[in-house]
Amino acid sequence: MEERRYRAVSGAPIALRRRQHSASCWELAVRGPRLQLRSLSAVTSAVWLAAYGLFVLSESSMVLSAAIFITLIGLIVYLHFVKIDQESLLVIGSLGIQVTSSYASGKESTTFIEMSQVKDVVINEAIHMQKVIYYLCILLQDPQDPQGVSEVVPLFQSSQPRLDCLMEVYKSCQEILEQRKTAPQSSGIK
Repeated sequence: MEERRYRAVSGAPIALRRRQHSASCWELAVRGPRLQLRSLSAVTSAVWLAAYGLFVLSESSMVLSAAIFITLIGLIVYLHFVKIDQESLLVIGSLGIQVTSSYASGKESTTFIEMSQVKDVVINEAIHMQKVIYYLCILLQDPQDPQGVSEVVPLFQSSQPRLDCLMEVYKSCQEILEQRKTAPQSSGIK
């Protein structure tokens, strides 16, 4: 297992963990920065101080109770639905590609794409806020038109790695896709 440090588009530190299980199976995981207790404490303190200020003005204890309740609910929603700690890609040449997002609360969201649906894995570029950003995506083959693309599935949307990190993931994916493309041809020649 190999781990390298990179930067996200935002400049935040991220880590790419590459693990080769076999010649046709790679696991690639991008881990973003962990939730900082300092920033969490600052936001909570700011909300509670504002609520205390309103309490002093209104002399109603409901304001403090509501602030505590809203802060706790907001924190639970943030940890369970928003904050993604790790995004991983498991590429198995004979089966498909599994995309997993691991949230800060421990919840995981997994999507599996069969290899027969995968046309290619590419690095695409987009213009966002006067910057060119790069992202990795899976092109899904159109069932009616073998030369067409039915859908583009973007990867690593939360961690948003820079191009140097995406190139490492891209090379590993292309290595497996090339094996898949040459395997039927070489098995037919005997």
